[in-house]
Order: sequence, then structure tokens, then C-alpha cells
Amino acid sequence: MELDALVEEFARNVAAQGDAIGRGDSRTGNKHARRYTAALEQLRLRGDEGREALTVLLEHPRADVRATAAGFLLRYRTAKAKAVLEGVIKEGGLAAIGATMTLKRWNEGTWSLDPG
Repeated sequence: MELDALVEEFARNVAAQGDAIGRGDSRTGNKHARRYTAALEQLRLRGDEGREALTVLLEHPRADVRATAAGFLLRYRTAKAKAVLEGVIKEGGLAAIGATMTLKRWNEGTWSLDPG
């Protein structure tokens, strides 16, 4: 699968998971989480080229997509990813909870979403 298709798959399924969680449908949410995680694994296999492809999502219109991408890009694009997470926290909402926890883990030194 091409890089842009993997990035699209990641974004589409993060958004779908967020929508499912908003409806209280954890089963569907988990299905989409598995899909975006699979896309992410394929991006990781391509090293920094895959990570770089994911950076376009730091500007995505949906906060959940921006925050999820930023969480995975903290080691690769630290300053930008932190800024995105801080912005999502200021926006509030469901995505802010995940962004808060991600930054907390980063600051504690226990973050391990993309160990490299």
C-alpha cells in the first residue's frame, strides 16, 4: 500500500473510532482502532519516511486525528507534536483527554508509542 493510502487509512479509522466512542459503541471503536494501528505499523516499517508521511495529519481538521498522529510523532517531531497536543487540550472535548494523557506520559518519560 502506498504511503498516502496508509495515512488516509489511519486518519479515516481514528475518526471512525472517535465517532463510535461518541455513540458509546466500544465494539465498533475497537474495530477501527485495530485498523488504524495496522496502518500505523505499516508506516513504521518504512521508518522515517513513514513517519514523515504521517506529519500531514498534524494539520487535520479533526482534533482526534491531529492528537493521535501527534502522539505517535512525539519522538520524531517533538516540538510540533507537543504544540499540536497542547492545542487540542485547549480545545477541550474527548480528544483533549487523550492528548493530556499522552503529554503526561511524555513528560514522565514513560511514553512508548514509537520507540524507534
